[in-house]
Parts: sequence; C-alpha cells; structure tokens
Amino acid sequence: MKKYLILIFFISITFPMAFAEVNIINDQTYVGDDGAFHVVGEIHNTLESPLNQVNVFVTLYNENQDVIATKNTRSLLNTIMPEMKGPFDFIFIDINSDKVKSYSLDLDYSISEPKGQVIDITSSKLSRDSFNNLIISGTVENSGQITANTIAIIATIYDKNGKVSAVSRVHPEPDYLGSEKNTFFVVPMPDKNQILDITDYTIVAESEEYAAVPEFPIGSMVLLAGTVSAYIGITRFSGTIITNLISATNPK
Repeated sequence: MKKYLILIFFISITFPMAFAEVNIINDQTYVGDDGAFHVVGEIHNTLESPLNQVNVFVTLYNENQDVIATKNTRSLLNTIMPEMKGPFDFIFIDINSDKVKSYSLDLDYSISEPKGQVIDITSSKLSRDSFNNLIISGTVENSGQITANTIAIIATIYDKNGKVSAVSRVHPEPDYLGSEKNTFFVVPMPDKNQILDITDYTIVAESEEYAAVPEFPIGSMVLLAGTVSAYIGITRFSGTIITNLISATNPK
C-alpha cells in the first residue's frame, strides 16, 4: 500500500509539470464576415520533444455558465517542434454568438519522433486581391535530400494586442517538392474584419516528411524592401510596413 501511495504522489508531481509546458496562448473569439463564430489561438510547445496528434477542445458557456456547445479540432501544424507554436481555429456556424459569454480550452497530444526542418519560406510579401482580401504570397523550398510530399503553408496573423486574429492553411500546387526545388504559394486571409488591425504575422511550411523550421523575427529594416528572405522559415511584419505594402498595391 505504501508503494502505491508513493507512485500516486510521483505521478501527481511529475505529469502536471510536463503538461504545464504545453500551453494554449493568444486565444480569443470573433464573428466572421459570414456570421460564423470562431475561437482561435495557438499551442506553444516548450517541451524538448516534438508534438503530433495535437487535439484542442473548446466548451462555450452562456451567462449562467450553462454549456452551449463543445467541439474539438486539430492544430493546423501537424508536428509542433520544440519552442514552436501551432495555430488552431474552431468554427461554429449554427450557434447564436450573442449568447456566448465565456469559453474554456483544453488539449491533448502525443510525443513524436523529431523531423528534419528543411522546408524553407524563401520569400514572402503582403498584397490584396481584386476582392480586397489580404494575401500572403511567396516561395517555399525543399532543402532536404528527399522529395517532400503534401506540403502545407500555415499563416497566422496577430492583432495589436498580440492575440491571434485569423489563421489559414493551404497546399501549393503541386503540393510536393523534389530535393532543392521550390514552388510558389498564395495564402488568402478572406475575413476583412479580422485584417483591419494586423500588427504581425507568421508563416511556416511543413510536409509529411519534414517539420516547419524554428520561428525567427525579421527586423523592420529588412522588411522595408517589401519582399524578405526568410530562409529559416518565418516572416514577420510590423503594422506600419503592412500599411505601406497595402497602400502600394492599392494606389489611389
């Protein structure tokens, strides 16, 4: 009996510490242009091991703390490497958003084997399409030694408070890249309300074989050129630069 109690105590002080190192951050809610209710945020992995099969669970409550709805979704980034963040987006199309007064989030995940981090975003820029939607376009390169299959580009935009404003995931065409090859991509951010107060964004790429490369902020002096070299896989822009780029693509 004594050994059993010691085991329970060991589990109670060990596992919470490990789980505490995978956090949900920068989350918030919004109602999209189409009336859908969104809960967005990021999973931050500060463990020493990669994560996969990352599931996020949300519960919505009314003003009396009664449950309105529950749902689960996956991280848009399939493998979250140490010190990286994987965004998520819950979409509810059949609830009255006015009744939602609070929400709670939880997650579970599996520890995965490390993957090579060689899928590079080699250039990117912001612009608007003919429908006034914000677009992030650029090129992605496979610096690995084998073909990268089912490549995905994941973009996250942030508001002035550092909260996730919107997320998007696309597959370039073709969605595979041979070794030392590159291809063009376009990531649309169609919700116009959510792109009004952008101050920052990140963009990463992954494939079945390779994980996204580590995050790295690009200084504003580099960004003045409008197109940046993000050879380690992620590009960030200040709100001022975004305004300048959008103005340049939409001259009055």
